[in-house]
Amino acid sequence: MELTQSYLENFLAQAMLFLPKLAVAIVVFVASLYVAKLAEKAVSRTLKLREIDPELGLLMSRSMRWTVMIFGTIVALQQVNFDVSSFIAGLGIVGFALSFAFQDIAKNFIAGVLLLIQQPFDIGDAIEVAGVVGIVTDIEVRSTTLNTLDGKQVVIPNADVYAATITNFSRSPRRRIEIEVGVAYDTDLEKASAVLLETVGGLEGTLDDPAPKVLFTTFADSSINGTVYFWVDTARTDVFEAHDQAVKAIKSAFEREGIEIPYPVQTVLLQK
Repeated sequence: MELTQSYLENFLAQAMLFLPKLAVAIVVFVASLYVAKLAEKAVSRTLKLREIDPELGLLMSRSMRWTVMIFGTIVALQQVNFDVSSFIAGLGIVGFALSFAFQDIAKNFIAGVLLLIQQPFDIGDAIEVAGVVGIVTDIEVRSTTLNTLDGKQVVIPNADVYAATITNFSRSPRRRIEIEVGVAYDTDLEKASAVLLETVGGLEGTLDDPAPKVLFTTFADSSINGTVYFWVDTARTDVFEAHDQAVKAIKSAFEREGIEIPYPVQTVLLQK
């Protein structure tokens, strides 16, 4: 009986000493979460004011948040006399073992950090990657999110993004547009070329250098086919809009100038 009472008294004494430390540890941990959030916002706001690249700012602000959270967790554990050094050493051994099981997650994380540092594309860029064409809406350390041209949201693991060929349609200040055109065999090709050059040259956003060009290349079944090439300033016009306007303008110009865009024609010879 006395042994039990002594044990309880010792337990209560230890608890009375431990509970204040536990309370302090909880307060420190919760405060670190709050401070981490504030630090992330402060870093993000400061980098925006200094006009730092958004993706680099995203990486730095998130790194600040995790740094504060890890530091706060270590301080909180120290309040309850937790052996942090041994825990970190053990965590390293466990982490090494788990790295084989979670190698895909680690691979995506590393690829995400490299993408945020190298910045092959920015948020808002139109890109093609891993067979998907769309607008980049978010870049995280695990995945990249795109909105496709038909409104679908596609989330691609960063390891696939980093390993794939990336085509960035937004980085170049100018883009070349190609439109195939067919005219009747009795058409004056010099006149057709002049009409095409004048038409595309008058469109909004068309560049004078490089100059528009027309090349007739094929004798087809019912027409002579060629291609008109012209460059547009992507800051002044959308590529798809420029292509649409060019097709409409060419049709109107050909009708005005009496240049025929022929239908496919077949001649059938009947032998008696």
